[in-house]
Amino acid sequence: MTAALADSLARSVRGDAWHGPSFLEALARLDAAGAAARPIPGAHSAWEIALHVAGWMHEVASRLQGGKPALPEPGDWPPVPMSQNEASWQQVRAQVEAALDAVLAALTVFPPERLDAPVGEAAHHDAPLGTGLSYAEMLRGLAQHNAYHAGQLVLLHRALQAHEL
Repeated sequence: MTAALADSLARSVRGDAWHGPSFLEALARLDAAGAAARPIPGAHSAWEIALHVAGWMHEVASRLQGGKPALPEPGDWPPVPMSQNEASWQQVRAQVEAALDAVLAALTVFPPERLDAPVGEAAHHDAPLGTGLSYAEMLRGLAQHNAYHAGQLVLLHRALQAHEL
């Protein structure tokens, strides 16, 4: 089961996902200006979404390594840096890759017999914090989270293209 969870996570971020573009494939369609733009009023920018996804993958890696459940260290929706140029955008994309690598590395050494154990000490489900679930449910949810946000990136890209017409 661990290998299947790792495969689902990798596909949700790196590619060959059944649902369409993976998270990184959707990010690759955007340059720094597009990533920082807000073509849909009230929606997050692609830059914000990328930081959010990276933060949650690092948080899940921490939990797999025994860390207590918390919001990601930089926050649920970390602020976008003041410098929004191509170099800083490439750094964000690298953060997403590094976050996936951290989750996969932690999952490699995570005891498979603990996949059905609850995450944290909370007996009740706290959706924003992701507690009250098993580790397996958390990992499946992380892949779903990545796919959900990849879909948002696709919509943001389409909205940017519509504004260019």
